[in-house]
Amino acid sequence: MSRATATGGLAILLWSSLAALAVVTRRLPPFETLALSFAIAFAAGLVMLAARRRLARLRQDWRAWALGFAGIFAYHAFYFIALDQAPAAEASLINYLWPLLIVLFSALLPGERLRARHVAGATIGLTGTALIVLAGVGAAGRGSALGYACAFAAALTWAAYSVANRRLRAVPSDLIAGVSGLVALAAALVHLAVEPSIAPRGGEWMALLGLGLGPVGLAFFFWDHATKHGDLAALGTLSYATPLLSTGLLIVCGEARAGAALVLAAALIVGGAAVSVGLPRFIPPAASNPSR
Repeated sequence: MSRATATGGLAILLWSSLAALAVVTRRLPPFETLALSFAIAFAAGLVMLAARRRLARLRQDWRAWALGFAGIFAYHAFYFIALDQAPAAEASLINYLWPLLIVLFSALLPGERLRARHVAGATIGLTGTALIVLAGVGAAGRGSALGYACAFAAALTWAAYSVANRRLRAVPSDLIAGVSGLVALAAALVHLAVEPSIAPRGGEWMALLGLGLGPVGLAFFFWDHATKHGDLAALGTLSYATPLLSTGLLIVCGEARAGAALVLAAALIVGGAAVSVGLPRFIPPAASNPSR
C-alpha cells in the first residue's frame, strides 16, 4: 500500500467519529453547525500554513477552488440535514454508500471498466439501503423521506467529488484550508437567511471543536492528498470499515440500538462493497513453481 493511500486510511478513522460528534450538536441548526465547525477548521488550517510558511499555496486556479467548495459544502449540507431529519445510525449507513460509489465511479475512469462484480456489489449495497428506508421511521421514531434522500445525496456527492479530485493532482492539499473558510462563510450566509441562531452550550462547543479539528478538519487534508496520489479503488475498499466503526460508536454512545434490521443493513452494505472489490486470487505454491 502506498503512503498516499495509507494517509487516506487516517481520514477514514477520523470520519468514523463524524456521526457521533454531529449528534451532540443536533440541537443546533444544520447550517449553523456547518459554519462553526468549518470556521474552526479554517482557523486551524491557517495557523498550520502560517507556521510552515505555506500561505502562498492558497493561490490556485479557480477550478480547484470551485471543485473543493462544491464537493465539501454540498456533502456536509446534505449530511447535516440528513442527521437532523432521520435517525443517526440509519442516515449514516445510507451516507456510507459513498465508498461503494467510489469503486463504481473509479471503474469508469480511462483505462478502467465496469465489471459484473461492481454491479452485483452495488445491488447488494442498495438492498441494504432499501432495508433501512423500508423499516420506516427507525429506532428514534422520526425518520423522514427528506432525511433519507439527503443521506443518499451526500453519498453521491462525496463519491463524485473524490473521483473528480483526481484531475487536480498538481494542486497542493494546503488549499483545503482556504476551502474550509469558503464553506464556513457560505454556511453562515445560509444560516442567517433561513435558520434561527442558537447559542451552543459547553458540551456542544467541545463537539464543534472536535468536528473542526478532526473529521471536518485534518481528515480533509489527508483525503485530498490520498485521492490525488493514492489508489482510488483501494481507498474505496478501506472506506468500507467506516460504516461499521461509525455505527458501532453510535451504539456505544447510546445513539443507536443494534437491532436486527440495522445489523442486516450494515452487513449488506459492507458485504456489497466487498463483492464489488472482489477477493484476491490465491495461487497455491505448487502451481506457482513449475519446478515442483
